[in-house]
Amino acid sequence: MTVRYLISGAVQGVGFRWYVARHARSLDVTGYAHNLADGRVEVVARAVDPARLERLEAVLRAGPPNARVEQVRREDVADESSLPSRSFDIR
Repeated sequence: MTVRYLISGAVQGVGFRWYVARHARSLDVTGYAHNLADGRVEVVARAVDPARLERLEAVLRAGPPNARVEQVRREDVADESSLPSRSFDIR
């Protein structure tokens, strides 16, 4: 299962992508986190077990201490062949 999240708020310049990557790796979730030009962070994540994505979503909603998450938008997407298959990357 692959999911795309768009996180808005004060989420750039606060270590958000690193925070997400650390938690995603511990959950055995692959994908990436990427800063968007409009100030949001995009996270595309894949996991075999949907419960792992639910736990990752809770991490996204909490954010690291210096972040202020205002909204997390989720959309299911078709599995993307461009996703890392064994890691969670920061782009």
